[in-house]
Amino acid sequence: MRFLLDTHTLLWFLTDDAALSTTAKTIVELADNTILISPASYWEIAIKISLGEYRLPEPLSSFMARELSRNGMTILPISIEHAEHVAALPFHHRDPFDRLLIAQALVENVQVVSIDTAFDAYDIKRCLVDRQDKAQRR
Repeated sequence: MRFLLDTHTLLWFLTDDAALSTTAKTIVELADNTILISPASYWEIAIKISLGEYRLPEPLSSFMARELSRNGMTILPISIEHAEHVAALPFHHRDPFDRLLIAQALVENVQVVSIDTAFDAYDIKRCLVDRQDKAQRR
């Protein structure tokens, strides 16, 4: 199956953050799955870095290039069709990065791996992953 990672899911996976649920980790690691990354995610990360809200252990470009390659992730280019869908989306979700991810998920008919329940207001498939799965809560 094909899955599009939300930015937090991508970062939590790449940095081995305990906030990543077992379900999300399994989805990303399953060899049969194609994991898609939107350029919106590394753009969002870059903005968070520039605002001092996030830090990486090395420059963003080298970190992302190595990690995407090492984990066999595929960049899903932003198309004109994706942008057109953003323009037509109702404003259930106001975050511009997430709106682009939603549009990409709709156009590409892929599931989004995210904890963001605001995605559910749209006609997309979201993997229902909590910050921690029941198994992790025990």
